[in-house]
Amino acid sequence: MTKGYWIARMDVHDSERYKDYVAAAKPAFEKYGAHFLARGGITEELEGTARHRNVVIEFPSMQAAIDCYNSAEYQIAAKIRQDVADGEMVVVEGI
Repeated sequence: MTKGYWIARMDVHDSERYKDYVAAAKPAFEKYGAHFLARGGITEELEGTARHRNVVIEFPSMQAAIDCYNSAEYQIAAKIRQDVADGEMVVVEGI
């Protein structure tokens, strides 16, 4: 089974409320087997415009990654994130 990866690039505008997003998202991440490979940290802009926060999350499968995003648990968290951050999220199939 091919793994699935969330790749998120965000500019967080309210770091205190972003903590609420992290706490709210935790049950969904645990339920769907999320494993964080990169979360914040130092970045080096090579091409294009970098975002403040970059995250890579590995899931056991592409379907688990999609199901996590669409889950009721994560959608509660997503609403918080959408209020406090701007950015992009994609799901990528592993090789």
